[in-house]
Amino acid sequence: MSADPARIIDPTFWHQSLEDRMTEFAAIRELGPFLSIEIENPLIGAAESFYALTRFDEVIAVSKHPDDFCSSRGATSIFDLPTEMLEYFTGFINMDNPRHAHQRRIVAKTFTPTELTAVIDSVEQICTEVIDGFCEQGEVDLVEVLSQPFPLMIICDMMGVPRSELGTVLDATNIILGGGDPEFVDEVDPIAALIGAGMQLTELMTELVAERRTNPTDDLVSKLVHNKAPEDMMQPSEIASFFILLATAGNDTTRNAISHGMDLLSKNPDQRRLWQSDIEGLSASAVDEIVRASSPVTHMRRTATRDLTVSGHELHEGDKVVMFYGAANRDPRVFDDPETFDIRRTPNPHVGFGGPGPHFCLGAHLARREVAIVFRELFRRLPDIEVSGESVPLQSSGIPLVAGLKHLPVTFTPTARVGT
Repeated sequence: MSADPARIIDPTFWHQSLEDRMTEFAAIRELGPFLSIEIENPLIGAAESFYALTRFDEVIAVSKHPDDFCSSRGATSIFDLPTEMLEYFTGFINMDNPRHAHQRRIVAKTFTPTELTAVIDSVEQICTEVIDGFCEQGEVDLVEVLSQPFPLMIICDMMGVPRSELGTVLDATNIILGGGDPEFVDEVDPIAALIGAGMQLTELMTELVAERRTNPTDDLVSKLVHNKAPEDMMQPSEIASFFILLATAGNDTTRNAISHGMDLLSKNPDQRRLWQSDIEGLSASAVDEIVRASSPVTHMRRTATRDLTVSGHELHEGDKVVMFYGAANRDPRVFDDPETFDIRRTPNPHVGFGGPGPHFCLGAHLARREVAIVFRELFRRLPDIEVSGESVPLQSSGIPLVAGLKHLPVTFTPTARVGT
């Protein structure tokens, strides 16, 4: 097929199935390591350009050198946005050092394997609770009953957000990461809906911070509010921004790894049988292969801070480079038979959680455990669960930050609840 880099900015490119989109990416990837694409910036009504990076080596090179490629002008946006708006929605993803290092260090204390032990225990309980909620039905939309609520419940419980607010958080996160999908914004202006959703989550977290100042518990908000080191105190607005980051990017990565994972297993029954025959032995490699093959986070942007040369290509200060992780994760220069879904793939140096460097996903360890636990319990409790219809991709109005499935019908033999 003919390859056209401009297809990347066409919404219909992202409305395709995962397989069709990756087929197009494969052709585009062979055009070169830096592909210049012109795009209309609706904020200023003028054309701008960026370089699309679809090969593995260039994604690694840019990720590893934050001094040469900054995040603060927009890591999650193709266009420059006001700093306040960038940090409002995705916090320290859109920061550079030293601010990035400082905030990440504060919250990273709660994401060490030791600190996450209690969270992992709650993941098991929440997984049981969620599957109990639909196991008697026999036919459901997996996104609605499992992929959506499961990771979001974990995040809300970690932060101390009451379950009564789960619906509010879910609706707001769907708007923020829906990319203007009409199913989530109705007739409302997408920008107005986006800002409104952010304000909802900020107000929710601001109220919780005030409550925890007076009545601390053992949740993450309490730990951040009652930090013993004065230099590590986070302002309420910073805690709210961190919560939005967790509730969107953190939640949606896991959510779509689960959905895409079930779809991939349905299309590769030999791999499913293999995994089910050795759940404990193959879960780690299977989860990483799901993340590599589906690459839920589609892209991150960096901006060149000086004139430099990468892979023989001259870049100038201010040039925008956009790393497309899904394309890099199927680069045949690095991955043998990259279009094959192989749960025993090793080595598997994918960049599904971002490239190496200061912005590598803080919650990668937790996300891997969540996905592994979900599939272990699905195989154990609903062993014949199968996709029963076509998956429905997110209908974004542009390049989505997360390439999601918004519907995935499945069927299974109904079973009894096991929770109390």
